[in-house]
Parts: sequence; C-alpha cells; structure tokens
Amino acid sequence: MASIVEVEKLAFALPESERALLAAHLLESLPGILEDEDEGIAEALRRGAELDENPSIGLSLEQFDQMFKSR
Repeated sequence: MASIVEVEKLAFALPESERALLAAHLLESLPGILEDEDEGIAEALRRGAELDENPSIGLSLEQFDQMFKSR
C-alpha cells in the first residue's frame, strides 16, 4: 500500500484540473462536519440577510482593520 507521502507526490504531479477533481472526490468521500447545534448557521444567514437589506450597517475591510489594530 502506498504511503500518504507517495500519494501526495503523485497527486501534486497531476495537472491542476485533475488535482481539483481528485480533491472534490476526496472531500465528497468524507462525512459532513458541519453541525448547527448552537444555531450558528441560522444566525449567520440572518445577519447576511440583514446586510443585504441594509448594507450601511456593515463595516468596510478598512474599518474592520482599523478596529482590529486598535485593540
């Protein structure tokens, strides 16, 4: 059986389109990891809808950076 290092080396030698296809197949083979026990996804969707309705309530990247740096 090939080691992960050997498989990785072969995978990186593939053209980009084939690597992307391989990555998609590998990801599809894994079990789902998103769980919404704390309703975080629902909250994110709600906030996204609020921003769609009123973009002025959001921050620009520059504003966020300034706030982050000032902490």
